[in-house]
Amino acid sequence: MENNFFIDSEYLSEEALKRKHELENNPASRKNHMEYLEGMEIIKSDIRDKVISEMNAYDYSKYTAKDVVNALEHKTCSVEDFKALLSPAAEPFLEKMAERARAETGKHFGNTVYIFTPLYIANYCENYCVYCGFNCYNHIRRVKLSLEEVEHEMKIIADSGMEEILILTGESRAKSDVKYIGEACKIARRYFKMVGLEIYPVNTDEYAYLHECGADYVTVFQETYDAQKYETLHLAGHKRVWPYRFDAQERALMGGMRGVAFSALLGLSDFRKDALATALHVYYLQRKYPHAEMSLSCPRLRPIINNEKINPLDVHEKQLCQILCAYRIFLPYAGITVSSRESKQFRDGIVKIAATKVSAGVSTGIGDHESKYTGKKTDHEEGDAQFEISDARSIDSMYKDMSGEGLQPVLNDYLYL
Repeated sequence: MENNFFIDSEYLSEEALKRKHELENNPASRKNHMEYLEGMEIIKSDIRDKVISEMNAYDYSKYTAKDVVNALEHKTCSVEDFKALLSPAAEPFLEKMAERARAETGKHFGNTVYIFTPLYIANYCENYCVYCGFNCYNHIRRVKLSLEEVEHEMKIIADSGMEEILILTGESRAKSDVKYIGEACKIARRYFKMVGLEIYPVNTDEYAYLHECGADYVTVFQETYDAQKYETLHLAGHKRVWPYRFDAQERALMGGMRGVAFSALLGLSDFRKDALATALHVYYLQRKYPHAEMSLSCPRLRPIINNEKINPLDVHEKQLCQILCAYRIFLPYAGITVSSRESKQFRDGIVKIAATKVSAGVSTGIGDHESKYTGKKTDHEEGDAQFEISDARSIDSMYKDMSGEGLQPVLNDYLYL
């Protein structure tokens, strides 16, 4: 698959434009994406080798209808069964996969669906990821909220009834350092029962600090598990270091985080191999850290400012449904989140089958919850969004829609004593 992600560069300075073109067109100008940078912690773990060897050996064209039938008949889904369920041979069996996935979801999660919302507190970024609206060469309004503004946004969200928040930043240590993120966690703990983080990967001691500040779980998008494809998409910045990103969830668990979440951004590379690697990443870490809560997301590419062409290409809703059903059958205890990147119709359907968590009241912009939730003009500057969302329902609308479908919306199920 060729990259079709590059953005308009008319606004760049001559020096920045030269550097951007050099990175895009001259691989030798880029740092080795497999080499750690100064300050990056290296942990001893065999998880990465297990996942990547399985992914590289995966030939999904060899699986047949018989393999899929056998996989659905087995009480416990093995790795080999999971590979069959991800293969093209499983597409005609999607209805049977959905029936099995629905049964597994009901067995372990009942009819509950968890609701949360993300809060972006900064969109400065030091990486050049060619598909992302926040990338350092994209001309957008950059904003970092003050801690007073963070608290103002959180109060507005909490007043809507939300009890779980996911704090996000662009990947810039210079603009959003660990102390700043930690202070945001402390504020969040005053307003919310559950606090998640989706930030740049950090070291074990830093995850421990953020946990002490109030963070419960960490989400990291590996984007693609194909290291060679990853190299062509992440041309500069700390995010370019593929192995450091891969080990982020394990470092978070070593730092005391209660839970971790995993994801590949479907549409960047071979989506079947990325789906396999994502699930195996969970599978092997579950066995190493059985006390931890683990969950998966299954996002697809969405358009960004200055490039409306960015879309998931060959990953359509049918393939997405197949992946989510296969995830549920293979990992019956894992949470599955479907974000507002997907349509209302898709999300309403998939929560009855495989998904256990959805976002509501979503904005991927910076500092705009007051204007979006209340209609009032904010006193501070607002920053541009990371990507376009598809499902813009409020928490009230989501709650009513889920209840109307016979589901039990859950805002929080933890008590802190």
